[in-house]
Amino acid sequence: MKKTLFKGALGLLMALSSTAPAAAQSQPAVSHVALYVFDLQKSVDFYGKVLELQQIPEPFKDGRHVWFRMGPHSQLHIIQGAAKVEPHDKNMHLAFSVKDLKKFTAHLDQLATTYGSWAGLAKESTARPDGVKQVYLQDPDNYWVEVNDDPF
Repeated sequence: MKKTLFKGALGLLMALSSTAPAAAQSQPAVSHVALYVFDLQKSVDFYGKVLELQQIPEPFKDGRHVWFRMGPHSQLHIIQGAAKVEPHDKNMHLAFSVKDLKKFTAHLDQLATTYGSWAGLAKESTARPDGVKQVYLQDPDNYWVEVNDDPF
């Protein structure tokens, strides 16, 4: 089993709906994030090789779905079927944390994967006001991915 650089997933919470009052519910937890993609194999390669997410069994077995583990209790579902690759706003992104951002960016450099700061400066990181450093990259469908060193 491939060891992943990631300790967990942050951001992009799913909206949950229910007819029960909010006070009666337990706090929601992220189950999964689903991305609709144009080329399934390119996305599988990106999330498996670039982000080093662990592929997990999926129940559909139809050649259109691939699932990855994002954290102890969350998954990323990649679904083939998008008509084309579309642009996506950087403000809507998946975010992952790594123990060592320099080690992760060295991995990106080794794979010749483009990444940069929030402002788009190549091979640069952005420091948030709380000191967490982050880089941004895009998957084959132009979905934005943040990788940071937040120890949370």
